[in-house]
Amino acid sequence: MNNSIINYAHRGASGHCPENTMVAFRRGLELGATGIETDVQMSKDGTLVLIHDESVHRTTGQHGEISQLHIDEIRRLDAGSWYSHEFAGERIPTLDELLDWAADKELTLNLELKNNIEPYTGMEEKVIGAVRARGLEERTIISSFNHYSLLTCKRIAPEVRTGILYVENLVDPWNYARNIGAEALHPYHLTMESFIVQHANAAGMISNPFTINDPERMQQLIDMGCAGIITDYPDRLHEILHSKAERISNPL
Repeated sequence: MNNSIINYAHRGASGHCPENTMVAFRRGLELGATGIETDVQMSKDGTLVLIHDESVHRTTGQHGEISQLHIDEIRRLDAGSWYSHEFAGERIPTLDELLDWAADKELTLNLELKNNIEPYTGMEEKVIGAVRARGLEERTIISSFNHYSLLTCKRIAPEVRTGILYVENLVDPWNYARNIGAEALHPYHLTMESFIVQHANAAGMISNPFTINDPERMQQLIDMGCAGIITDYPDRLHEILHSKAERISNPL
């Protein structure tokens, strides 16, 4: 088995389960994920919760902004039925819930801070505090489209890796990332080209593109030398990595 490439389950195994729920995270692990990618927002009373949108509407059918709801209100919402009645009753989890579950598992955690629209003052300190409380610093990478937030994370915790999220074709992104103390590029996968990965690798910078569900594109990114791939279907990537490892170990 090829363990050199991290298989990040995007919002958990969100191709199979309601995104950013504990069932999606558990299913990701079952399907071969070696990493979990998730989105962190903060409730009105300061609880870190895992949901992509600033509003609860899309994944619960209810109304309200995460920043204006208390955790007890958020935890009452059904975050599974929108996907399938099979998942009725799934809740929006807290970051603590995910970290407690992941603590004894061999998983890398990619925590995306969703503070590029809602500022969530103090989020960085809370996230890092939760990670440090469980000794997960070496297994965590913090990403964000808010690169000022990544600077804050580095000031608080130089030992925790950060990755710049972006969707544009940046010029020399490895240099930009290095200038803000980041260790990783987290680009939209269509901006990822072989020369970028090569320059990033030479600069000691890893590349974890998102979100790749097509096996052919997965293989292209593997061949480029990416360190991780973020996908809704970790089973597809697992199959590619497993098949590649089998061919290497059994060339005849």
